[in-house]
Amino acid sequence: MSLKLFKRKGSESWYLRGAIRGVRVYASTGTAEKSAAESIRIQWEKEILDRTIFGPKATATFLGAAVSYMEAGGERRFMRPLIDYFGTTALASIDQASVDRAAKKLYPRAKASTVVRQCYVPMSAVLHHAAARGLCDARSIQRPSLPKGRVRWLTPEEADRLIDASAEHLRPLLIFLFATGARLSEALYLTWENVNLTTREVQFLDTKNGLSRGVPLHPRAVAALASLAHREGNVFRRPDGKPYERKRDGGGQIKTGFKAACRRAGISNFTPHDCRHTWASWTYAATRDLVALMELGGWSSERMVLRYTHLNVSHRAAAVAALPWPTEATQDFRRPGSRGRAGT
Repeated sequence: MSLKLFKRKGSESWYLRGAIRGVRVYASTGTAEKSAAESIRIQWEKEILDRTIFGPKATATFLGAAVSYMEAGGERRFMRPLIDYFGTTALASIDQASVDRAAKKLYPRAKASTVVRQCYVPMSAVLHHAAARGLCDARSIQRPSLPKGRVRWLTPEEADRLIDASAEHLRPLLIFLFATGARLSEALYLTWENVNLTTREVQFLDTKNGLSRGVPLHPRAVAALASLAHREGNVFRRPDGKPYERKRDGGGQIKTGFKAACRRAGISNFTPHDCRHTWASWTYAATRDLVALMELGGWSSERMVLRYTHLNVSHRAAAVAALPWPTEATQDFRRPGSRGRAGT
């Protein structure tokens, strides 16, 4: 038995009715054009035959898998571009090359870390979800190699020098960055409704990794915010009083002024994002608490903050000094041409 097209009384759309291999169908094609309805009928019959003969893997699509993944609680943030790109592409045909092509098409000028986060990670999650439900075979999608993380930070004295050398409109912003560890975008688009000077805290919503977080305000940050004349809209403004425009390139909005301040302060190889590294280095040095640093900075794992533990090692000096190493051996080792245990 096959599917038949018919029209219901009072409806312009064509309907499908019938059964194929025990699968009964009664549904609207959603179109009043018979030729289009006929194409839909043929497609329905093919999909039902493929599914009943070869199983769900034969007809499962990326769209269906993505919807299932999100309905199961999967991360939605970066799914829309992937759904628009792959649509009803069969899961069986999506492989490493397919994902690589999608990454180049969707994010041609993005950093490798951005491409991994917004393309490779969600694609792997959807495919893993689909494989666990029998919609496709399990497969491993390799991600591009990421460059080694860069950590550049300033001493408090250098930070003060940079702040003093900056333009008047940038000083409150730099103080805020050094005092809160905010990403530049989080600070530039922060609005007064998410700042509470009374309780001395700030809320960062819809952040880079999708997690919202609250951060207590250092007294110096409170003073910097309190010095601002306005109390509505964006907290930080351009010199003309207008809010900063959203840009894809990090730091682009204050690039010129920031570089000039660094030059006047005699500081090199330092970017606006390095203010966040500086805050993290200071915070760990003061607390030695990785969990607190992770929560306050909005990192998703302790692995992301482990690099800051290697920057401040003064608290380990006592442990190193207590090593059971004879003073004589150390002296022999330092004396050129000496013999004995240290030279063996």
